[in-house]
Amino acid sequence: MTNQIESRRTIFSIIGARVLRLATGVGQAAALVIDTFSWIGKGVFGGRNTVIQMTEIGWSSAPVIALTSLFTGMVLALQTGSSSRNIFNEPVYIGTVVGFSLVKELGPVLTSIVISGRVGASIAAELGTMKVTEQLDALSTLGTNPVRYLAVPRFLACLTMIPLLAIMSNVVGIIGGMLVSVYKWGIPSTVYWEDIFNFMEIEDFAHGLIKSVFFAIIIVTTACHKGFTCEGGAEGVGKTTTSAVMISMVMILISDYFLTAILVALGIG
Repeated sequence: MTNQIESRRTIFSIIGARVLRLATGVGQAAALVIDTFSWIGKGVFGGRNTVIQMTEIGWSSAPVIALTSLFTGMVLALQTGSSSRNIFNEPVYIGTVVGFSLVKELGPVLTSIVISGRVGASIAAELGTMKVTEQLDALSTLGTNPVRYLAVPRFLACLTMIPLLAIMSNVVGIIGGMLVSVYKWGIPSTVYWEDIFNFMEIEDFAHGLIKSVFFAIIIVTTACHKGFTCEGGAEGVGKTTTSAVMISMVMILISDYFLTAILVALGIG
């Protein structure tokens, strides 16, 4: 009987510790976001560092995102043409399906997932290394706020570049779909573009753009928080990097549903 009671206490202790750790992490992340945006509200932008981060996040990520989007659009066009031919005996509405799928869903989601794997991991590893080597403590000792110096430029860069990369992803993906439509299914390019512009409205573009902004906040908040709270030396940096990427990806996919539900309810897309 005593052993059963002790085992139950142990189970509840483990569950309680994990819940407490989760709540603490969420609170720290929320405090980081508030602190960062308060610095931005004061006009602190870290000009040079922000430009460096924008180059690293935007320009350096563009090739892999363009390649991913190109083949995503091509696959969508190939699958849509094959399915519609089986149903309607000819490939129809390929432009409509490719355009809506990319602009409202796949463009922002795939872009954010690629960025979380490439940029989120980089931010978490860089800040985590600074934390375990006590460089963050040195900054504080010298009177420099780590959030102002390190987090603000990364927040601004992500909030600027990820929506732009999502727009680029949409354009490249739609072009990839057009290539398949023209050269595989024999559909004139004018018909392909008419399928897109006859049905798509500005709210549909806004739908994906708003999502990309929220995804950017998720990525940079997770990466910065994990980096600032890293512990355990080199091994801790590795675990922090992995954790930041996994949490970002899961949160992007979870939040995607709720953002879609909210935007649809508001009549945006």
